[in-house]
Amino acid sequence: MSNQPAHKIKLGLITATIWDNDGSYSVDMARSYKTDQKEWKNTSGFFHSDLLNAAKCAERAEIWISRQLATSK
Repeated sequence: MSNQPAHKIKLGLITATIWDNDGSYSVDMARSYKTDQKEWKNTSGFFHSDLLNAAKCAERAEIWISRQLATSK
């Protein structure tokens, strides 16, 4: 497994990070937020208002992975 992601998809504060594990892909989903100290952090928790972007990121990740798998055949 590479230390670098294969691909990232970002919509608003939501990011889907796609990892290539020797042709088997996995996806991490996270929401970015800023702390009181003005530092950016990530969490795996989502608010109701994040869910549409999370769903779109998941769908786009699935499409990207499917294309990778189709071209590797």
